[in-house]
Amino acid sequence: MASNPTDRSDTMANAATTLPPAGPSDWGLLFLRAGGALLLLWVHGLPKLLGFSQELKVIEDPLHLGALPTLLLAILAEVACPLAILCGTLTRLACVPILVVLLVSLVVVHPGWTIAEGQFAWLLLIVFTTLLISGPGALAWPLPRLAGRGATALLR
Repeated sequence: MASNPTDRSDTMANAATTLPPAGPSDWGLLFLRAGGALLLLWVHGLPKLLGFSQELKVIEDPLHLGALPTLLLAILAEVACPLAILCGTLTRLACVPILVVLLVSLVVVHPGWTIAEGQFAWLLLIVFTTLLISGPGALAWPLPRLAGRGATALLR
């Protein structure tokens, strides 16, 4: 049986209407999510992940958890969380470990840094605090209903 070309376009039109409406602020949030997540992943996360054994020898342990737990938590915050934020899944929740690592870095590990020396960390704090407040916007990977509409909205 030959397929009808109009059936395909109708299917594509129906798929397009199921996408959430996206305005300029949604595109801005997507850009903010992608930019912040990819910068953190590229500059900090991937080097830690790919150089795991070397990082284990040199990582600072400001909370006295031990090198391995500290590195694993840093990888969670700098690899897994940016990937979730990039997808727009659990964005608000994923911002929390990143903000904790950034604050520990600025306040405990490098308290003597000037604004100029810590500008990358300060900018990331601004980006991820903004995403914590705003959420991912409409252009995000759909989140399955976990605990009802209110909880899902908070986790997005």
